[in-house]
Amino acid sequence: MRSESSAPVGLALGGLLSLAVAMGIGRFVYTPILPVMADGLGLSASQAGLIASANFAGYLLGALAAATPRLPGSRRAWLVGALLASALTTGLMGLAGGMAAFLTLRFAGGLASAFVMVFASSLVLDRLAAAGRPGLASLHFAGVGTGIALSALIVAGLAGADWRVLWGASGVAALLAVPAIAILMPREPDGASRAASAGAPFAPGRRLTALIAAYGLFGFGYVITATFLVAIVREAPTLRPVEPWIWLAVGLAGAPSIALWTLVARRTGTIPAFAAACIVEAVGVALSVLASGALGALLSAAFLGGTFIAITALGLVAARALSPSDPRRVVALMTASFGAGQILGPLVAGLMVDRAGSYAGPSYVAAALLVAAAMVALVAREPRPA
Repeated sequence: MRSESSAPVGLALGGLLSLAVAMGIGRFVYTPILPVMADGLGLSASQAGLIASANFAGYLLGALAAATPRLPGSRRAWLVGALLASALTTGLMGLAGGMAAFLTLRFAGGLASAFVMVFASSLVLDRLAAAGRPGLASLHFAGVGTGIALSALIVAGLAGADWRVLWGASGVAALLAVPAIAILMPREPDGASRAASAGAPFAPGRRLTALIAAYGLFGFGYVITATFLVAIVREAPTLRPVEPWIWLAVGLAGAPSIALWTLVARRTGTIPAFAAACIVEAVGVALSVLASGALGALLSAAFLGGTFIAITALGLVAARALSPSDPRRVVALMTASFGAGQILGPLVAGLMVDRAGSYAGPSYVAAALLVAAAMVALVAREPRPA
C-alpha cells in the first residue's frame, strides 16, 4: 500500500505517462514520421495537412463527447480505454494502405487523445488539489514533452526504416506503458465522476469566453509549426544535419517548460504568463522559416517546445480557476476550442504551401494569430481593484 506522501507523486506520474502515450506519441509522432511518409508515398503538403486535420477533428469531437455530463462510467475507466485506443490506432497506421485508412485511424486516434487529455487532467488535477499538492501538476503536464522526446528517439533510432516500421514501433511503445498507468491511477469512489459533473447549468462569463477564444487562436497558431517543423527542416539543405535532433529539441524543451512557466505565473498571474508564452512562441514560429542555420532552427524548436505545452497547461489551469464548480466541462470546452483551431491550421497551411511552394506564408499567419491569442487572453485577467 502506497503512503500518503507517495500517492500524489504516483498519481502525477500516471498523468505524465498518460499524456506521453496519447499526446507525445499518439498525436505528435506524426511530425517526425511525416517526411518519411511523404517521401515513401509521394504525399503533397495538402494531403499531409489533411491527415493531420483528421486527427484534430477527432480531438474536437472527443472533447465535446467528454463534456457530456451524463457520460456513464468512471473517469479512470474512460482513461484506460482511451489509452488503449490511442496506442492501437497509432500502431495500425503502419498497416494502413491508403488515404481513407489514414484519415480514419488518425481521426480515431485524435478522439482517443482528447478523452485522455480531458479525463487524465480532470482526474489528476482534482486529486492533487484535494491532497494539497497542486504543484505536482507540472509533472503531469510534462508528459507531453516526455512523449515527444520519446517519439523523436524512436524515429531517430530507426533511421532509414520504412514509415510502416516507425508507426508500428511507436504503437508498441505506447501500448507497453498502459499497464503501468492503470496501476498508478487509483480507482474512484462510487459516484465520484457523476458528482464532479453535476451542478448548475454551465454559463461561461466574459472572462472565460475570452480565454476560450484565445485558446482556439493558440491552437491554430502553434499547430502549423508543430505539424510541419521536421518537413521544413528537411527542405533546407543547410539544416539537414539537425533534422534527427530538431523534434528531440522540442520534447526536451517541453518537458521542464510547465515548471518554468509556473514560476513565471506565480509572479505575474496565470493569464499574463499565458499571454507572454504566446508571444515567445510567435517568435519561435516565425524563426522556423527565417532561420538559415542550425542554431536558429534549434532555437525555433526550443521556443516551440518550451511554450506550447506550458500554454496548454496554463490555459486549463486558468479556465478551471474561472469555473471551479464544473472542471470537467470547462476542460472539455477549452479542449474543443483548441481542437477547432488545430483542424483549420494544417488544412490552411497545406493549401498555402501547395500554392506558393513555401511554408513561410502560413508560418507568418500562425505567428500573427499567436500574438492575437495573447491580446485576447488578457481580457480574461483578474480585474484590478478600484
